[in-house]
Amino acid sequence: MTRPTTLRLARGLDGLPAASAPVRIVHLGVGNFHRAHQAWYTHHAPDAEGWGIAAFTGRRPDQADALAPQDGLYTLITKGPDGDEVEVISSIVAVHPAADHEAYLAYLRDPAVVIVTLTVTEHGYRRDAVGNLDLAAEDVAADVAALRKDPKAPVTSAPMRLVAGLLARRAAGATAITILPCDNLPDNGDVARTLVIDGAAAIDESLVPWIEQHVDFATSMVDRITPATTDDDRALAADRLGYTDAAPVPTEPFSEWVISGRFPGGRPRWEDAGAQIVDDVAPHERRKLWLLNGSHSQLAYVGSARGHETIDAAIADPQCRAWVDQYWDEAERNLSLPREEVQAYRDALIARYENPRVRHLTAQIAHDGSQKLPVRTLPTLKAERAAGRVPVGCATTLAGWVLHLRGIGAPVHDPGAGPAQEAAGAGPIAEVVPAVLETLQPGLGQDAELVSAVVEQAQAITA
Repeated sequence: MTRPTTLRLARGLDGLPAASAPVRIVHLGVGNFHRAHQAWYTHHAPDAEGWGIAAFTGRRPDQADALAPQDGLYTLITKGPDGDEVEVISSIVAVHPAADHEAYLAYLRDPAVVIVTLTVTEHGYRRDAVGNLDLAAEDVAADVAALRKDPKAPVTSAPMRLVAGLLARRAAGATAITILPCDNLPDNGDVARTLVIDGAAAIDESLVPWIEQHVDFATSMVDRITPATTDDDRALAADRLGYTDAAPVPTEPFSEWVISGRFPGGRPRWEDAGAQIVDDVAPHERRKLWLLNGSHSQLAYVGSARGHETIDAAIADPQCRAWVDQYWDEAERNLSLPREEVQAYRDALIARYENPRVRHLTAQIAHDGSQKLPVRTLPTLKAERAAGRVPVGCATTLAGWVLHLRGIGAPVHDPGAGPAQEAAGAGPIAEVVPAVLETLQPGLGQDAELVSAVVEQAQAITA
């Protein structure tokens, strides 16, 4: 028999299921991370044959264009220090562009669909300064106006897409469903609940008690370094498996998923695939956000300012490594976890960062700093200032961000950074730092000791 050369034709071969699993999960924001993480865990759950994922892209349809012709199948390339492991993942059974709103509503009307997961980045949650839904944001305001006129109208913002889906679900008489955010936000389940309730109240007040009765908002902490796909990854997949794959996913061996939720409609047995099901995600969440994500942001801005394109190159720079250790010391003082556990996590992070086969680009991590820094860096900064200490490690991250806004290092890709970029201007660094910090959080720019530390670190980075 002639061996097929495309993934779509490979069903029933090499351990792949002959038929797609029924759709029971809808995912918003399909990208490399989701495919290396939640889809991977679902694929490895022992009851995976009953839990297919229908995935929707973000604003760009690229993933749908690549994956739909492959029936959602793709190659996961796990890049260990000593070599690659490849496997074909089959848990995504349908891929749609975000614009296919009718398909999305059809899934949400189906009582068999009982979970909606999200990876839409921090910026995608469209929160205002106090954590509520930003009803003044252009896309949110347009979505609210559209749904008031027609509950089936297409919408674009993630919170209002959830509201639109729940409107359709209520109208269809379907009930129990869990919304499970998988983005790097503290208490992301509570965040999603607040935004959905705010959006529902803006459309139809009667939807709010229905949500409170029928919708479970779960919380999760996610961790797996997943770089962008390259042509070399496509060539590797073709060489190792013999199939043409337009969208393989490179990732690292390490993976972690910690989940808390009721899941009244059921869920895959993710715990049998390595996930942790817990009562309280918060301690794990803070450890990961402050240590991994916080140091990632520092390396993205400081490392790129010093000419490093990847995380492994940045962590190999002795000065960057010293600044990361300094920042980690500050964060560790404020974690409610045993010292030996935190030290083991730090050691594991260094090993992950040093892996030269995972090319995690500093420019990629630098995206959306105005949304990331408040949850990655500011909690440690505020705790240290409350204790009377000047956190030089945190100041180093902020200094790198200011330089980034001034055009040094990675280019700016951050829709929320307009005021910060304007404040960063072209004047002397000592004059612009207070105004930039003020855009990040009111009052930061008035902290003279912190401002002085940020200015000093900016000069050290560019020395």
